[in-house]
Amino acid sequence: MKKFGLCLAGGIAAIILLSTIGPMVGLLISLAVLYFIYKQFLKAESTGWKIALGIFGVIFLLVSIANAPAIIGVVAAYVLYLVYKNWNSSKHSVVKEEADPFVNFEKQWNELKNY
Repeated sequence: MKKFGLCLAGGIAAIILLSTIGPMVGLLISLAVLYFIYKQFLKAESTGWKIALGIFGVIFLLVSIANAPAIIGVVAAYVLYLVYKNWNSSKHSVVKEEADPFVNFEKQWNELKNY
């Protein structure tokens, strides 16, 4: 039942991830351009160039906000990563050590025989 739930969650996350690849690429590109505009804005010396870069910056900020659904795609990618990570994990069972020295001796003797 656990594998079915993981498979279902992974399938839904994969569909969401594939449907938001476009906005994710758009967000990445617009944030990269916005970063370079910011760096040029800090270097600019003339007031006219700073105003022009400020206008371009606002435009690309609005483009970045328009691609905000890409955040859902990032969350879906994280869910897909968690499904992949938990697919083959098993629950750890606690092994109770016996206090009897003969049982421990037999266990260690069997381990030595394997080498």
